[in-house]
Amino acid sequence: MALARRGQRVTSLRLLLRRTTPSPRFASTRITERAHNMAAPTHHDESLTVHKTAHAFSKDNLAQLLSQRFFYAPAFDIYGGVAGLYDYGPPGSALQANIINEWRRHFIVEEGMYELDTTITTPAPVFQTSGHVERFADWMVKDNVTGDVLRADHLVKNVLGARLESDKLARGPPAAMTDGKRVKTKDKPVKLDDAVAAEYDTILAKLDNYSGPQLGELCEQHKIMNPETGNAVSEPVEFNLMFGVSIGPTGHIPGYLRPETAQGHFVNFQRLYEFNNRRIPFASAAIGRAFRNEISPRAGLLRVREFTMAEIEHFVDPLNKTHPRFAEVRDVELALLPRDVQMAGSTEVKHMTIGAAVDNNIVANETLGYFVARIFLFLTKIGINPERLRFRQHMGNEMAHYATDCWDAEIHNASGWTECVGCADRAAYDLSVHQKKTGVNLSATESLKEPVFRDEWVIEINKKVLAKTFTKDTQAATLALQELSQVELAATATALENGPVEVNGVGGKTFAITKEHATISLKTLKVSVRTYTPNVIEPSFGLGRILYCLLEHSYWAREDDINRGVSPNTFTPSRATLSSAAQPH
Repeated sequence: MALARRGQRVTSLRLLLRRTTPSPRFASTRITERAHNMAAPTHHDESLTVHKTAHAFSKDNLAQLLSQRFFYAPAFDIYGGVAGLYDYGPPGSALQANIINEWRRHFIVEEGMYELDTTITTPAPVFQTSGHVERFADWMVKDNVTGDVLRADHLVKNVLGARLESDKLARGPPAAMTDGKRVKTKDKPVKLDDAVAAEYDTILAKLDNYSGPQLGELCEQHKIMNPETGNAVSEPVEFNLMFGVSIGPTGHIPGYLRPETAQGHFVNFQRLYEFNNRRIPFASAAIGRAFRNEISPRAGLLRVREFTMAEIEHFVDPLNKTHPRFAEVRDVELALLPRDVQMAGSTEVKHMTIGAAVDNNIVANETLGYFVARIFLFLTKIGINPERLRFRQHMGNEMAHYATDCWDAEIHNASGWTECVGCADRAAYDLSVHQKKTGVNLSATESLKEPVFRDEWVIEINKKVLAKTFTKDTQAATLALQELSQVELAATATALENGPVEVNGVGGKTFAITKEHATISLKTLKVSVRTYTPNVIEPSFGLGRILYCLLEHSYWAREDDINRGVSPNTFTPSRATLSSAAQPH
C-alpha cells in the first residue's frame, strides 16, 4: 500500500511539472488587488500538512533532497565535475520551463514586447565598444601559500560575517542541551568589542561600494585570511569575467561568450525601430544562456559560470520617462534599501509604495519604477515570499559602467541576501558608443508639432580634399568631424583661423584639419524634426537563482521526521504551475 501511494505521488509530481495553466490576462483595474492576493499567505487544511516551523530550515537536507530527486546536479560529475557548472534533471528542467512560460506571459505577452533570439558567440569589437573588455571584472585575491583564488568582496563578507555570527553566539544564551549533554559547537564563540562589531556591520552594509584597493586595506586592517587555510592573501587584482573564444579555423577572429543578452538588442536597434514603425517607446526581450567566468563559484545555483537569463530592453525618450501604465502599479508596496541608507552603514529597509518612491525621487523615474513593481509582482506570483524580498539600490562605486541608476531585487535565502534581478537605467550609453564606433545611425526621430528656430554650428566637409589628404583613413576622419559637439565645433571654428587643428578620432588616431578640409559656421536653422538617442531601462533576471530561492522558500520538513522534506503543492492556481513537489525521502 505504501509503495502504491508513493507511486501515486511520483505520478502526480510528473503531471504537476508538465501542467501549464494559463494565467489571467493582466487587468489594470485589479492589479493592486492581485498584488495583495499574491503576497498573502496561502491557507490549506492543517490536517494534511505540518507547519513549516516544526523544524529549523536545513540547507543540507534541502540539497540532499534536490540531489536525490535530480532537480539539478554538478555537470560532468563522473569526470570529477567543474565548479560552477550544473545540469538540470527532469524536475528542475520542468520547473525552469514553467518559470520561463510565466515570465513570457507576465512580461512579453502582457506588455506587448518583441522577443529576440540572438547569438551567444560575439565578435570582440562588440564588447570592446560596450566597455566589457575593459571594465567587466571582479576583484580577486590569491592565497599566498597555496595559490587558491578568492573573490575579494566575498572573502571580506564571509570572514566578517562569521565573526559577527560567533559574537552573536557568545552574547546569547548557553548552548542547547540534548539528552542532558551540552551540544558542542565547532569553534568556541568569540565575543567582539561593541565598537568592533558595529564597525563590521558598517563595512558589510557598504561592502559593494568598496574599490579593489579598499578591499585590500580591509583585509590587512582586520587580518582577514583565507578561512580554508588560515593563510594571508595577496593584494586584490582585477579579473575579467568573460570567456574568450576564437571564431573560425584560423583563430584570427577573436570573440567572447556573451555575459549578457543585451548587446544583441542594441546592435539590432534600427531593425527593431523600423519593426515598431519608428515609434518610441517599445521593448524587446530575450531568454537565453550567458556565461561569466566566476572567480570562486561555491554556492550552488547562486553563483555559476553558465546560466539562463531573461532580459528586457525598454527603449524610451530621455525627455519623457513617464509610463502610461504607472498608475496601475502606483500602490504596490515594496521594501526598499536606498543607497543613502547603505552609505550610512545601515541595512534597514524602507517600506513604501512605488508611487511614493518615484514622487520623492528615491526611484529615478516612472518607467524604472514601473518595472521594479512588475518585477515584484512576478516574483511573488510564482511563490517567492514577499517578506524575504527587497530592492536594493546600487551605490556609486558598484554601479555598472553603463548605468545611471540600478535597483536589485534581492531574495533572502540560507546564504543571505542574493541579487536575482537587476533593474537598471542604462541611459543612452550603449546605443551612443555603438553608433560612434560603427558610424551606423542608432538614433530615433520625433516630428515636432511646431517648428523651432535655433542657432547651431554647422560643418560642411569637403570630401574630395579630405579623401586626397587622408586616403584610406577618409571614413575615420569624416566620422571624427561629424562627431564634434556644438562646443567642440565652436572651438574648432575659432582655432582654424590660426592654422591646422588636431581632431581626435576612434582608436587614438588624430587628424590635422585645415580650412580646406571643412568649413564651420554658425547658422540659424528651422528644425521640424527632433533627433535623439533613446535611453534604455533594463530588467535582467537570473533564472537559476530565482529557481533555487523558490525551492528554498517552498521547502519544509514533516514534524515526525526531519528527513522527510517536502516542497508543497499548496499554491494558488498560478503558482501551482511552478511548484515542483519534491517528494519525501
